[in-house]
Amino acid sequence: MSAHGKTPRRAGTETPRRGRTAAGAAAAAHGGGAADGSARGERRAAAAAAAAGLRLRVRAVRQADLPAVIALDATVTGLHKADYWQRVYRRYGVAGQGLRHFLVAEASEGKAARAAATICGFVIGEVRDWEFGSPPCGWVFAIDVDPRVRQAGVGTALLAAVRERFERVGVDRLRTMLARDNTLLLSFFRAQGLTAGRLIPLETEIGPGTAGGAGAGSPAAAGGSAR
Repeated sequence: MSAHGKTPRRAGTETPRRGRTAAGAAAAAHGGGAADGSARGERRAAAAAAAAGLRLRVRAVRQADLPAVIALDATVTGLHKADYWQRVYRRYGVAGQGLRHFLVAEASEGKAARAAATICGFVIGEVRDWEFGSPPCGWVFAIDVDPRVRQAGVGTALLAAVRERFERVGVDRLRTMLARDNTLLLSFFRAQGLTAGRLIPLETEIGPGTAGGAGAGSPAAAGGSAR
């Protein structure tokens, strides 16, 4: 299972501001805390992991985890992107505080407390605010699970963990984006309660000789109002 883009943030979007968002202030006023949805996800993940004979733990990424993350990503996507993951780690691992999250899942077999744990998945997301007028929301732009431990609650645990961190700052909506033909990931997100949202992704090719180059059209022709 894999979902992630070529860059940590989409072109034309603002980097979330540091500090408390408006939604975070509202949460603080009401005592904050994680919603029941995160707790249910954690319970489902724990039950699935126990049934598979695994002990799962989700935590913040460490630099020592990067080789395992890079290898897992290459296994799932077929691409080895070491430079990309170094940039992601600097932005979301080192600098990720409060609004940016890079989490990994580590699993060990059996009940022994000292059993060796291995990285079996990761999730990356951030709080983005006021993109095209949208209130603060939690964006998940990468999630991967080792194919050998699918159906063992790893993806559910990762999504529940990042969701809980979004809820801490008062965010009440989680978004993601995936390829139309990625039916495996679509089934996973639907099982987690995600449905089609009100935003529509649009794209065009750009550069010399492409349909999206100069003279391809105007905002007015497309029914837009931007100038």
